[in-house]
Amino acid sequence: MSGPSAVEPLWQAVRPVLLLAATATAAVEGISAAGSTPASRRSTAAADAELLVQGPLGPRPHALPPLPAGVSPALISRVVLESLGLLERLLVVDLGCPIAPAVPHLRLPAAEGAGAAHCLSSGRALPPQRVRALLARGALWGSRLPPAQPLLLAECVPGGTTTALGVLRGLGVEADGLVSGSLRLSAHGLKARLVRQGLAAAGLAAGCPGPGHEGKRDPIPVLAAVGDPMQPLAAGLALALARRGGTVLLAGGSQMAAVLALALALAAPEERAGLAARIVLATTAWVAEEAESDLALLLQRIGAHWGVTPRLEVAGLRFTACRSEALRDYERGYVKEGVGAGGFALLWQRLGHSPEALARACDAACRQLLGA
Repeated sequence: MSGPSAVEPLWQAVRPVLLLAATATAAVEGISAAGSTPASRRSTAAADAELLVQGPLGPRPHALPPLPAGVSPALISRVVLESLGLLERLLVVDLGCPIAPAVPHLRLPAAEGAGAAHCLSSGRALPPQRVRALLARGALWGSRLPPAQPLLLAECVPGGTTTALGVLRGLGVEADGLVSGSLRLSAHGLKARLVRQGLAAAGLAAGCPGPGHEGKRDPIPVLAAVGDPMQPLAAGLALALARRGGTVLLAGGSQMAAVLALALALAAPEERAGLAARIVLATTAWVAEEAESDLALLLQRIGAHWGVTPRLEVAGLRFTACRSEALRDYERGYVKEGVGAGGFALLWQRLGHSPEALARACDAACRQLLGA
């Protein structure tokens, strides 16, 4: 995609929601670049939410964690939200992060939002009752949102591409080597090893469906074994709203592909095609074109597994001509996606603005952020 497009009035009413969650999987050395150290990744979600809400010149109660290169993708999402006048509609939800963001947000009751998930290698990432409570919470919200108002669902979960791989493999999708990540060179071997350990510990051999609806595995034990708190809430929310005819933009890459897979797994066979038509995955060109992963093939395999055709849209945003080196790092394979950046960049285009204009605005905001 490139250049301005015709304004799509439906998207002027969009409701953006950011889900913050945590998993101890992020503490595994070499698993994530969403913070250069395991300790710094504990505050990533809080710092990104604060940048999203307060902006590059706003107060920063929690410093952005140091990155190997680049700058937080929350900057992209902030520019879009502010430029389009959507900040007042933003809902930030904390699903039990170790450090809460110092901006207005919703924190769930203890039964649903009690802390980070355990490392998925344990096979006991989440208590099953918490998984069910988060699914029910998502379904409740999805049943109350107006279907005429599109939902843009974003996430910030350090270590979340590994839990995404775990959920996809647990559901029977051949996803090894296809999942993206924040590292410049994806740690596919490490991720696959942790997932195998977790599924084996839970008695869920990867690729073997076991008991479940029409031979497909029940998602609840899979989430309990190798998931993270964002996934059940997002899947329940997207499923409930799409069932009522609403449009859902899953803003992200591999992590949102796992959310789509969960929604399809939870749905009845006869409703899956309609759901796949109303749930759109939106990501950045840096994820879509990454040599180390293959999101398009991953979605093809998800579609084949549940007999649907998933929708993928790729924003046209590029940083090749930017003055800020931290943004040009995206073109070198660093950062790539997060905090809904791809979905917000696509929303920018759907409301009639050019990717080039967004790149210029991000360049100015990045100079403000780094100068501050």
